[in-house]
Amino acid sequence: MGIKALLSEPLARYIVTQQQNWIARGEEIQAEWLKKLVKKARNTEFGNDHHFNDIDSYEDFKSAVPVHDYEDLKTYIGRVKEGEENILWPGKPLYFAKTSGTTSGTKYIPISTDSISNHIDSARNAILTYIAETKRAQFLDKKLIFLSGSPVLTETGGVLTGRLSGISNHHVPAYLRANQLPSYETNCIEDWETKLDKIIDETISQPMSLISGIPPWVQMYFDKIMERTGKKIKDVFPDFSLFIYGGVNFEPYRAKLFESIGRPVDSIELYPASEGFFAYQDSQQDNGMLLLLNTGIFYEFIPIENFFDEHPIRLSIGEVQVGKNYALVINSNAGLWGYSIGDTVKFVSTNPYRILVTGRIKHFISAFGEHVIGEEIEKALRYGMERHPETEVVEFTVAPMVSPGEGLPYHEWFVEFAVAPHDMEGFSKDVDRRLTELNVYYDDLIKGNILRELVLTSVRKNSFIDYMRSMGKLGGQNKLPRLSNDRKIADELIKINRF
Repeated sequence: MGIKALLSEPLARYIVTQQQNWIARGEEIQAEWLKKLVKKARNTEFGNDHHFNDIDSYEDFKSAVPVHDYEDLKTYIGRVKEGEENILWPGKPLYFAKTSGTTSGTKYIPISTDSISNHIDSARNAILTYIAETKRAQFLDKKLIFLSGSPVLTETGGVLTGRLSGISNHHVPAYLRANQLPSYETNCIEDWETKLDKIIDETISQPMSLISGIPPWVQMYFDKIMERTGKKIKDVFPDFSLFIYGGVNFEPYRAKLFESIGRPVDSIELYPASEGFFAYQDSQQDNGMLLLLNTGIFYEFIPIENFFDEHPIRLSIGEVQVGKNYALVINSNAGLWGYSIGDTVKFVSTNPYRILVTGRIKHFISAFGEHVIGEEIEKALRYGMERHPETEVVEFTVAPMVSPGEGLPYHEWFVEFAVAPHDMEGFSKDVDRRLTELNVYYDDLIKGNILRELVLTSVRKNSFIDYMRSMGKLGGQNKLPRLSNDRKIADELIKINRF
């Protein structure tokens, strides 16, 4: 065992001890963070506008600070972008993380000197927690790759600005720099396909032990390696032992990824976003990700059935229930207040608080009142794959067909298969049947002859890559919406495939 692996073990034990301390005091820790956040920001423009000096309780806070999205905070963020200080948080941000918004265009999410540790330390602690549990640290002595966006930063109002993954790249600990691939020069390449070819040039002969990235882009990396070598990933990278991922539900990708690898490897799921690093998988044995309650964020949870109410129910951590879907709202030491992330989460445990990410608030189908969410379609697809175990799915998305040329309306599933089911009709029926079991409204619409069974449209190889390329969103941290309430993506896929 090398020196990095040896030194990681006592640090891993220390981090887990610290973690256990705050896990045991979750509700108390969160209450303390709310007080600290409000106190520190009370003399900011936002704090003055929302009477932070008068807030003494969570009830006071809810009365003073409404739930916001980026549009609602855009005026404040615009002033920060102009170089003003003490607007949302004391001083100026350390960075702006640029991210794509569906309605707001490019979003500029502040990262402060106080909040940067949430992003950097949480990623480190996820790995150390894994080491403490498994006693496997040898991967630290080999080569590590993080498939990410460009680390090139610009300036906005005197604030360094770039993609979150690029910002994080500047904070990789010095002791891991020698292990990290690709090179800085390669990481700066903007075009994803050019960059990917160069990454393969730099990594294909190296002892890669840890590979990290969003699953569809990791799969693309694997596919190109296999095309070049004719070998499974395990034979190209015999030291590969740990896969770290986040950003999307892993289950639809699991079968194909592990088939590409050729053997099982351990994996760690992360829940990072430009707005904060919220959770990570802290156990190889237990389901869900540990919600990080002691990193500068006060969390709120809105039951999804109440999210669009004028005054939605807002719950603190001590009020959540296992098995319910909540919209996630944060208040952070980057100056985001009552900020709706747009994600939905479900608790699988409250001792400790562990969550699953179940979808996006704005990514659903309710063209007929069914309100089908991401978790439901992913479970239905997984059921179909279990019933037809030869099936391997590359990517998929679902859209409503409201006015078909003939017959009843339906949900159209666009699926790219690596290996198609032997019985496509049976596969489609199994997926549809499972969806009716998961969503009572969808079931009622089917039984009431308002909708007919889903229509599965198998698309050609690389259809989704071609779609993402056409949108300028190929690679990096970009993700394909699983669900749409319109046919914008569907129509583009049809053009690409020329059905």
